[in-house]
Amino acid sequence: MKIVADANIPLLADAFGALGRVHALPAEAITPQTVADADVLLVRSVTRVDAPLLDGSRVRFVATATIGTNHVDTEYLASRGVGFAGAQGSGARSVAEYVMAAMAVVAARRGIRMTGQVLGIVGVGNVGGCLARMAEALGMTVIRNDPPLARRTRDPCYVPIDALADADVVTLHVPLTREGPDATFHMIDAPLLAGLKRGVTLINTSRGAVADTDALKAAIGSGSIGPLVLDVWENEPNIDAELLKQVDLATPHVAGYSYDGKVNGTRMVLAALCRHFGLQREWDPTPLMPPAAHPRVALLAGLTVDEAVGGAITAAYDIEADDARLRKMLARAAGERGDYFTSLRRGYPIRREFPQTTVELAAPEPDVAAALAALAFPVVTERGQ
Repeated sequence: MKIVADANIPLLADAFGALGRVHALPAEAITPQTVADADVLLVRSVTRVDAPLLDGSRVRFVATATIGTNHVDTEYLASRGVGFAGAQGSGARSVAEYVMAAMAVVAARRGIRMTGQVLGIVGVGNVGGCLARMAEALGMTVIRNDPPLARRTRDPCYVPIDALADADVVTLHVPLTREGPDATFHMIDAPLLAGLKRGVTLINTSRGAVADTDALKAAIGSGSIGPLVLDVWENEPNIDAELLKQVDLATPHVAGYSYDGKVNGTRMVLAALCRHFGLQREWDPTPLMPPAAHPRVALLAGLTVDEAVGGAITAAYDIEADDARLRKMLARAAGERGDYFTSLRRGYPIRREFPQTTVELAAPEPDVAAALAALAFPVVTERGQ
């Protein structure tokens, strides 16, 4: 079996080497020529999988090691009898942690409490659901907006989008769709922004085109919205430099890029491939996982819950470092910026999730410990006692 795979999928050789010949390629090298004699194609979100790529190939199974599938023409695959699998849910915690990190930074900059805010979540699937549980465990009030789930479940917890007017923070976790009653293309437009609370924090980690770039810039200019956090952008990798200058936190589409999330994607794709071909393969990546950049952080006694949570989150994931790296793009020539954006994604440093950073408290503090535990940080006191 010949397996062509995006080289940015972690632990490829270890996971798939026992099943066949693995050819790891940069995303831009995945072409009709390189997949022509492949049996399996494994991609991430930067590779468009469709007729121009696969017509004439012998590919029998395609998988994307990502939570999104907008880059895959699933109808085309079905018409050819090609098996398909995604890795939905693999990066849910990674994205939820990104949002928590962004909210902690914004709250610290504004001198406000994160834990007392009202959080509006648009799209309550794997990511939105994970985030909602974290936020509510911290004492935040969560407003859930998800029309498809509302129709399917008839659960009154799902509210119309107009209810977001009560939110201090609005975060987006929807797929990009252009048709139907729940189309999300440019759903964040001038009328919707005008209906939000003045000074609202807006966070987009879904897809760039869910938000209208011109509407965002106008809302920032008028002061109708407050802090803006963008991980996704229209026209990636050639993003709007003017918008980049205006946002409060800017990152290069890496919210779901924790190493844990990526390895979860590898694991899920491996399982799907084995199911498709009727193969058996037991695989445990745990011994291969690198330690967190800060596997242990000690907090001072007497911190507030917000201070302790902010300190732990920053130790586990320094979102401001990602912001600083992306802003260096502005110093480059316009024609080089797209390649720089892509290089940040391809060379993204290893980032482990919160459970890999143990928080040491100087003394027992039940409220602080409970808040940290709600985010899945291991908590110890007095050097592990």
